Amino acid sequence: MTLAVEPATLGAFALAAAAIVVSPGPDTLVILRSALASGARAGLAAVLGVQLGLLVHTVLAAVGITAVIASSPTLFTMIAVAGAAYLAWLGWQGLRATGRLALAGSGQALPPAVCLRHAMLTNVLNPKVIVLFFALYPNFIAIGHGRITAQLTVLSTALIAINVAWQAGLVWFADRARHWLANATAQMWISRGTGAILIAFAAAMLINHAW
Repeated sequence: MTLAVEPATLGAFALAAAAIVVSPGPDTLVILRSALASGARAGLAAVLGVQLGLLVHTVLAAVGITAVIASSPTLFTMIAVAGAAYLAWLGWQGLRATGRLALAGSGQALPPAVCLRHAMLTNVLNPKVIVLFFALYPNFIAIGHGRITAQLTVLSTALIAINVAWQAGLVWFADRARHWLANATAQMWISRGTGAILIAFAAAMLINHAW
């Protein structure tokens, strides 16, 4: 039985994908904020949201929509602007923080479903993920080696597995860090700091993709 993707190719893709996954980005910040503010369950829900976003991109790539979007400056710009606006909104919420981050069980923490939605939308609306699928994946897809859809599925499964392993570790760390950082002032600055970084990402997305 012929493998959809050769082991050597899959290994090379895994190394490239891991380098991208561990580099800080909007997904990482949303996951860390969810875990710090609302606990491990919320953080893991955000991790799940990111993976659902990747599944959306996988389906779009499989039917060729990602390629169409990436080749259309107008559509790509619209996605960039929408993604930047959403990140800026999340960042603004952080900048407005005036005290202690919400703690799990306090009645103020964000529900896991909300964290999942925030993370999923952040991923889906991130034009860099479209570039990832459009620019990175073709380098590891062999024409004539089998169905493109099957190869794309294997590569996306590997990407999601790497994501889950790394991001679950971030949640574990953040869940423990929130107990160490019990000082209300410190937590306020964490929220404001991540908010400012999210707004910076939003500005960078606009500069790189919309202007």
